[in-house]
Amino acid sequence: MTAPATSAFVMHGAREAMTAGLSHIEEHVKGVEQAVSANPGLAFDLAKTLIESTCRVILRERSVAFAETDDLPKLFKTATQNLPLLPATASAATEVRKSLAQTLSGLGTAVQGICELRNQCGFASHGSGAARPVMESVQALLAAETADAIVGFLHRMHRQDRTPPAPPAPSFEDSDDFNLALDEEVGPIQIREIEFRASEVLFQMEPETYRIYLAEFEDNGADATAPDAEETQS
Repeated sequence: MTAPATSAFVMHGAREAMTAGLSHIEEHVKGVEQAVSANPGLAFDLAKTLIESTCRVILRERSVAFAETDDLPKLFKTATQNLPLLPATASAATEVRKSLAQTLSGLGTAVQGICELRNQCGFASHGSGAARPVMESVQALLAAETADAIVGFLHRMHRQDRTPPAPPAPSFEDSDDFNLALDEEVGPIQIREIEFRASEVLFQMEPETYRIYLAEFEDNGADATAPDAEETQS
């Protein structure tokens, strides 16, 4: 009987981190994805290295000192201690902070488990010359999925307070002078018995054109005329 086909494993969290700036981990990510089914022992080695590399990058970018000889559990602990657990708007949420700290403690235990699996079952790890237990894809997948979740979470937390907020969307009410000038130039837009302000229609239906005309109006000064009615309606 033929075994059912399984879909290829993809490290979604790590690939998101790659897209967001952690591009140097690409080869490690590809290696883990392939090793899960092709070489489970190697997946343990690469999963550990992937988390370690992520922690080191985060610490360097945040100017946090660490020793090159620090092992992964210590690097992970140092990284999480220097990351914003909560967004600034919820910095006083003590109970939530406590719950997140407990979750991070669980992730620290998972990191320790990956290190031990690597030491005991890794393909390229050092150790005694005794025969190592051979793991299969299902065990390798556990380590790979855990590493993926940790890398994705760490990098998202790292970016949380380093990504500038998006500029606020323009408000229709902020440009009364332009709106009045455009309304006077174009006149109301009527559909049967209902009338609409030309400026509001343009703002809602063609926001980019509205911003262009607004910029021209502001560049020319408040006394400048609004765009021609014929041009606006075309």
